[in-house]
Amino acid sequence: MKSEKPLISVIIPHLNQPDGLEACLRSLASQTLGRSAFEVIVVDNGSTSLPLAVVERYPGTILLQEAEAGPGPARNRGVQAASTDILAFTDSDCRAHPDWLSCALRTLRTAPQRTILGGDVRIWHEPHTTITALEAYECVFAYRFKLYIEQHGFCGTGNLVVRRPDFADIGPFRGIDVAEDIEWGRRARAAGYTFRYVPGVIVFHPARQSLRELLVKWDRHIQHAVNAGNKTATWQVQWVFRALAILLSPAVDWGKVVTSDRIRGLLPRTKAIAVLMAIRGYRAYKMVFLLMARKEVRWNRDLMAINSSGSNGAPRN
Repeated sequence: MKSEKPLISVIIPHLNQPDGLEACLRSLASQTLGRSAFEVIVVDNGSTSLPLAVVERYPGTILLQEAEAGPGPARNRGVQAASTDILAFTDSDCRAHPDWLSCALRTLRTAPQRTILGGDVRIWHEPHTTITALEAYECVFAYRFKLYIEQHGFCGTGNLVVRRPDFADIGPFRGIDVAEDIEWGRRARAAGYTFRYVPGVIVFHPARQSLRELLVKWDRHIQHAVNAGNKTATWQVQWVFRALAILLSPAVDWGKVVTSDRIRGLLPRTKAIAVLMAIRGYRAYKMVFLLMARKEVRWNRDLMAINSSGSNGAPRN
């Protein structure tokens, strides 16, 4: 498809993930939608070294910087620079399916006004390799966008497509003090917008490379929830009961592992259940601990610490 002016802008926040960004830009270069029909905007959010060499390998890619910490402000900077009426958000360690943009455009053209699209996020697994325990677990439990959209009424920003006027009406993403995709989704719904799950709008995300990386992500999610709580005695009691429910939840959720169509075989399912039990136990402990400790969220510093140890950062699940 040829176009004199881009039809859709792809906005990618980046923080110390040059290898992930390379894979992301490579996948965008392989889109079935013609390259002239979309623009790519990478917004660096405080990396120790700008990904200049990576970006230069993909002509036409725009590289910007955002000083305010957090993926939300970085995305907002990308929106300001975008030249099109359709905005597609993904993350720097995601890989887009070749039909990602073409499917999104086809769907949005026929979608009712005030519709926001969210697609499927699948775990990337290198071909001809043995699936790891974390890959098995995250195939089942990570990035469940269909659940987020259809039951919780928001879409993760790793695979989100919205008309620019609608984004302007809803307002920008917030900073690191909240889970910005959930908070933005609540504002969108309050303004009368509808999220639509589109299974053909697909991006892939690598699994976390270490259990520590996954636990740090949960630290952030739980802290966001603590920040959003009203801190009354009743809320605190409910929070503790919620922690207990999470501790006991593997007794129910192992069934999701057994019946999932995203992993195959007994060993991968066993691995996934083992990680499930470890994660839920840690979450229950951390919920009670953070309720008392009230630590500050440090998105950029935490993520930089993980990256320096050899792991890729990732959007929340």
